[in-house]
Amino acid sequence: MQHDYDILIIGGGLAGNCLALALKNTGLRLAIIEANTREQLKKSPAGDRALALSAGTIKMLQAINIWQGIKKSATAIKDIHISDRGHFGKARLSAKKQGVEALGYVISARDIEGYVAEAVEKAEIEQISPVRLVGLMSGVESVNVNLKQQEKSLNFTAKLVVGADGGQSSVRRLLDIPQHITEYEQTALVTTVKISLPHNNIAFERFTESGPLAMLPVKGDECSVVWTRSNEDAEDLMSIGDDDFIRHLQECFGFSLGKLSLTAPRRAFPLSLIRVDNMVLGRAVIVGNAAHQLHPVAGQGFNLGMRDVVQLAEMIIEQQYKNADIGAASFLKHYSEIRQKDHDQTIGFTDNLVKIFSTDWLPLAAARSISLSVMDHIPVAKSLLAKHAMGLSGRLPRIGSRQ
Repeated sequence: MQHDYDILIIGGGLAGNCLALALKNTGLRLAIIEANTREQLKKSPAGDRALALSAGTIKMLQAINIWQGIKKSATAIKDIHISDRGHFGKARLSAKKQGVEALGYVISARDIEGYVAEAVEKAEIEQISPVRLVGLMSGVESVNVNLKQQEKSLNFTAKLVVGADGGQSSVRRLLDIPQHITEYEQTALVTTVKISLPHNNIAFERFTESGPLAMLPVKGDECSVVWTRSNEDAEDLMSIGDDDFIRHLQECFGFSLGKLSLTAPRRAFPLSLIRVDNMVLGRAVIVGNAAHQLHPVAGQGFNLGMRDVVQLAEMIIEQQYKNADIGAASFLKHYSEIRQKDHDQTIGFTDNLVKIFSTDWLPLAAARSISLSVMDHIPVAKSLLAKHAMGLSGRLPRIGSRQ
């Protein structure tokens, strides 16, 4: 049976574009379906977020020829300093002691999104936008995709549909895949500050009773701020002037980086844990934020999504090499089972961090301070924590050599 496409990727953001680039030399007929124009995507407030790229993610970005183009826009994390406000516990991770160049890198979402979008255009990968996805119907040999472009209807068939269309995924909604939502009753306040003392490529993770505060090194004299507060506190902090906001931030973080001053607008992002029951239905699979959204406490959301994408690309390439059906139920079930373990571990680790460190109940606060101190003095424990932070605690998916 002849299909219009082998793969239709729904979503022209990071996950969808990275998947397309990973498959660009395979000979597969693929296209990216996107609801927004490129200009709308560029102007999205989400582009202001800082992404912490783990060492494992860097390896994957290298494999699909993205890292080489964005490295100059990224700032290396040489050390990570973890502390618990008001308590003695501290832990320090060092790239030098782990024998690596960096524990990870920090880059703005806008910088990496812009580069990847340009790479897709240069590769002449077909893009259909702006269009709305209005229908999906899986059959035995193909999936039918119905799109709406203004008043015009478009209908395509493909062997496989990949939903990479984010937290409000139309693919997930049309497939009626249930999701479980845990409201943290917290909001992440995101901005950038100028610092008066050098950051020396240190990333600070400071836990407080109202949520974690991350100060991530960017550029020469700036840090990206991800400050988690209760919804009520966050609303108050967003309503006050810049000077008052900085005063509260300085009180919470201290003066390890000297005096702080705002250099970017403040953004607020409500936080919740979202996870689907199943990534696969019929000839469709969902990846990245369409399948899971995490608390930013450990900076693992994008890294987990990249592993979804690269694992899928690797398995599609292998399936194609065997001349097998890339949309077969057994193939997609196998992919889902492989990803399940990583999802369980990463989501569980992140969720437990939020619960353990977002309370000032004295017995728990004392226990976590002792744990941090012990971890700081036991090399094996510190090495395990570093491997998790670097995204190297399990097998990394890789792009095969058969492209």
